[in-house]
Amino acid sequence: MTTAPVLDRPTDAASAPRRLRPYRSSLTRGQGRSGWLFLAPFGLFYIAFLLGPTVWMIVTSFFNTSTVRTGLGSFAGFANYAEMLGRDDFWSSLWHTLQFTLYTTPPLVILAFVFAVLTNRMNKGQWFFRLAFFLPFILPSATISLIWVFIFTPSTGLFASIQSVLGMTPGAGVLASPNTAMIGVALATVWWTLGFNFVLYLAGLQEIPRELYEAAAVDGASNWQQIKSITLPLLGRTTTLVILLQIIASLKIFDQVYLMTNGGPGISTQVSLQLITGVGFTDNRLGAASAASVLLFIVIVAIAVVRQLVERAAAKREIGA
Repeated sequence: MTTAPVLDRPTDAASAPRRLRPYRSSLTRGQGRSGWLFLAPFGLFYIAFLLGPTVWMIVTSFFNTSTVRTGLGSFAGFANYAEMLGRDDFWSSLWHTLQFTLYTTPPLVILAFVFAVLTNRMNKGQWFFRLAFFLPFILPSATISLIWVFIFTPSTGLFASIQSVLGMTPGAGVLASPNTAMIGVALATVWWTLGFNFVLYLAGLQEIPRELYEAAAVDGASNWQQIKSITLPLLGRTTTLVILLQIIASLKIFDQVYLMTNGGPGISTQVSLQLITGVGFTDNRLGAASAASVLLFIVIVAIAVVRQLVERAAAKREIGA
């Protein structure tokens, strides 16, 4: 009785990938080196201009560092933090920062969403509205501030002219009153930065298949029902991103306040970054300014974390329901 010959093909087929492994691994290593080379310029800038200054800020917050002396200066421990937490102007500037955030975040999110939905429903001319909404965002803060200072100029500004046409008596000006100055800065910021959130929402809307809206329309769903059942749920991640970015951006407000009101009248619009700048470069106390910066950084991180936790809790409740 003869036995059948053993074929080597399965063995060869099984060993074929093994012979290709050295080539594939070398190719992967080559791609990895290329990827690191492409990331190297950004990594250097990240370390030099973001990570490095952040570490230096934390270190100097524990020393009496000054702009008029070299080196770190004498060790202060937590004295700089205690001083900042005991200063009334620190807490008032922090409140003004949160106040500005409350004034700007809701309209910048809601208006951007509404205008993006309306623009997305247009079959022609979307490019014009993209340009119209995004164009102010590319202008420098100095230009925006000059425009709105002119608008709010008492007696001769555009706002005063509108008040006169409506039969109202123009007052001292929006930016001249402690009760309305922050509102004026917030209005300028909403007009300036609305286009960024608008573009984010519009990009998210264009990722939603049109077939979903067509099917909902066939089933008799109204426009509001389509937005409620299709648009809002599918734009959940975009909305989370927009809200988080907007909160962080509003908490870092400086340019508009400095150029439009310089913290006035009095200190009614002085925000945290303006206080930090004054302590660091007017009083020449970099250590105390660094401590205030760290405290502001903690507030920003805490608000961002709380916002994410609330969002996750809401998502879990929806899944459980």
